[in-house]
Amino acid sequence: MRGGGAGSAIATLSGMTTWRYAELLARGLSPNQIRDRVRTGALHRVTRGTYVSGGQPSFVDRLHAVRQVLPPDTVFGFHTAARLYGFGVVPTGRIHVISPSGRPVPQISGVVGHQAVLPLLPVEVAGLPCAAPERVIVDLARICSRIDALAVVDAALRARASTPSALATEVALHDGLRGVRQAREVVPLGDPRPECRQESQLRMILLDGGLPAPEPQLWVFDAWDDPQFRLDLGYRRQRVGAEYDGRSHTDRERMRLDRRRHNWLAEHGWSMRYFTDVDIYRQPAQVVATMRAALAG
Repeated sequence: MRGGGAGSAIATLSGMTTWRYAELLARGLSPNQIRDRVRTGALHRVTRGTYVSGGQPSFVDRLHAVRQVLPPDTVFGFHTAARLYGFGVVPTGRIHVISPSGRPVPQISGVVGHQAVLPLLPVEVAGLPCAAPERVIVDLARICSRIDALAVVDAALRARASTPSALATEVALHDGLRGVRQAREVVPLGDPRPECRQESQLRMILLDGGLPAPEPQLWVFDAWDDPQFRLDLGYRRQRVGAEYDGRSHTDRERMRLDRRRHNWLAEHGWSMRYFTDVDIYRQPAQVVATMRAALAG
């Protein structure tokens, strides 16, 4: 179909809509016209054979597009489902799906397929079939690094996606699977109080280093028992605190507040230690040594 037919087809591709390649051809668009619309942004290619029209697709729009080329009994899981549930703290550039046991795993560019060992009971999130939140949490706790595994559990509890008792039940179901020993160790350490991934990672480093468990988001009070400052992690009895310094600490106004905060804490007997992403990801042993010395002093 050419000429005016193709032009009218182009005009009808409005609103956020998911398209299969064959559907675009049926609408009268030629392969060259499809490529032109991708180049101009009128269409967005999500994966091979799937497109979205109507503006820059959101994460959910992309998943709906991918859903069209997945087997009907496939569900979203792992990092992808975690993001849908609100605890997607471990980034990934790919979409993770799970196929039931014995079914073929999809081979799609940008999609990571996993074969389910345990039965799948899909939960609908934003109109998409997902593995249950407990399954997602424990799956990630099994396969991620220890510091990321704790970050996932903390974030899931903070998002109220699950409860400690439900996670303990789910861990038991994974007995014998790869990584379940790590999940059994990490899941009971989950705490909803950490406010970012790095706070959880820092806590895991200290715990794995053999130090006492620090208290997340610890409030420091003045002589009249009024709350003054809240620490990322702290040991109240020893008056030692640990903070993660991210990018939010680099603007000038924030630096002024941090200086006032640091001086007040020092005047009231608190010994503070500050760590960056370099410390967490490249020098965890040094983090432990620094905190051990602070606690001993």
